[in-house]
Amino acid sequence: MAITLTERAAKHVQAFLAKRVALGLRLAVKTSGCSGMAYALEYALAQEQEDLRFESHGVTVLIDPKSLPYLDGTELDFVREGLSEGFKFNNPNVKNQCGCGESFAV
Repeated sequence: MAITLTERAAKHVQAFLAKRVALGLRLAVKTSGCSGMAYALEYALAQEQEDLRFESHGVTVLIDPKSLPYLDGTELDFVREGLSEGFKFNNPNVKNQCGCGESFAV
């Protein structure tokens, strides 16, 4: 089981972490959207007792155990497309995605 960041995503996260008092990044899934689930991404101020911890390119990634089956094997990238930029989840577990890309199903 693993969650990874591309080098580009790790550099982007590290730049933001340098400006905050945060342990790392917290990834999760929540029930939402037209396909059923959506990604939740936030800065982690502390590690909760049940959190699973991963390290990728010097960034700590925390995930709750309920989210891990949906995120296992996911690579987080940071992409620029035209004038837009943001994180992209390359999740091998996704079977279907909504047209807007905000939610997914496994």
